[in-house]
Amino acid sequence: MTKDAAKEKISKSEAEWRSQLTPEQFEVARKHGTEQAFTGPNWDQKKPGLYSCVCCGEPLFDAKTKFDSGTGWPSFYGPVAEDAVEAHEDNSHFMRRTEVRCARCEAHLGHVFPDGPKPTGLRYCMNGCALKFTPADA
Repeated sequence: MTKDAAKEKISKSEAEWRSQLTPEQFEVARKHGTEQAFTGPNWDQKKPGLYSCVCCGEPLFDAKTKFDSGTGWPSFYGPVAEDAVEAHEDNSHFMRRTEVRCARCEAHLGHVFPDGPKPTGLRYCMNGCALKFTPADA
């Protein structure tokens, strides 16, 4: 992705997002919700492919970086590019966490934790309904 493309933000009204997304996708991606563990799409997906933002289609995670964290959510040790996602402080639910959002449209994706595997030591714990999976052979 070029630096110019990374700066191009997508902004839509709540009504526009609602018309584009399912109720669950809207609640998670636009209202910072969380799907129940072991229920969202692709938490156990093992095929090669690419995970993109369900809201704007921006490529976010490669299946090569996906691992089984045992949490029930798709987990990755890193995004496809450093500027694909943005980190934000999240102090909700009486916890201190780092929220992860799509850098292009600011969709809530999940949280990142410092307990992942090598090479990064990070666990990007994402909501499956905030991601669209495209198999490599598609």
